[in-house]
Amino acid sequence: MELKVASARSRAVYKSHAASAISSGLRDAIPVSPNRPGAARNRDKLLDAAVEVFGERGLDAPLEHIARRAGVSIGTLYAHFPAREAFFDAIFPPRLAGLDRAAAEALADPDPWDGFAGFTTALFEMLAADRGLTDAFAQRSPVSAEVTAACHRGFAHAGQIIGRAHDSGQLRPDFQLADLVCLTWAISQVIRESTDAAPQAWRRCLAFFLDGLRTDAAQNSLEALSSRSSRNLLRASPPA
Repeated sequence: MELKVASARSRAVYKSHAASAISSGLRDAIPVSPNRPGAARNRDKLLDAAVEVFGERGLDAPLEHIARRAGVSIGTLYAHFPAREAFFDAIFPPRLAGLDRAAAEALADPDPWDGFAGFTTALFEMLAADRGLTDAFAQRSPVSAEVTAACHRGFAHAGQIIGRAHDSGQLRPDFQLADLVCLTWAISQVIRESTDAAPQAWRRCLAFFLDGLRTDAAQNSLEALSSRSSRNLLRASPPA
């Protein structure tokens, strides 16, 4: 009887860990052994520390800094996250889901220009709030296929948003999705360089860009990028 009770308790603890992992956007859904509650706490501390350190220093931040902030040894860090990319898989897909929500709001906006401007603003607000996310989105550091897919999904939504703005006649017709990639690189660099000195400087730059993208502001129609150049831009990694 005692063995059955212990087994039932173990299963209950196991289910509790699994439910906690699934409910948290920053927790990997792989349950931790019910016999090692300390391991679960260490993993959570490491994830919280990684969000902070990557957000402050970017994706190339030393892993030792994450271990130190979490209050664990570097060996414990590698036991939970054998590679840097394992952190990325646990942290960024849920955070990039915010871009899906911004896209849905943009596509639902009755004014296509407002939807386009609102989407680009929401995109850069996300990046300005998290340097690690900026690096992931701009592909300044190698990321996993899952993170890359989330970024590409965001650009697919952007293509629909750009199409609506074109159809309304409010967005200059020579602006392409590949141009948004270049704009993302440009504003990301402004964010990186001005975060400490002038954290809102990127908003001013974006306002200038958006005004220049209105149809009535275009003085000359620019030749469209070739299909090959557009594909290369969408696959390329920008300079660090």
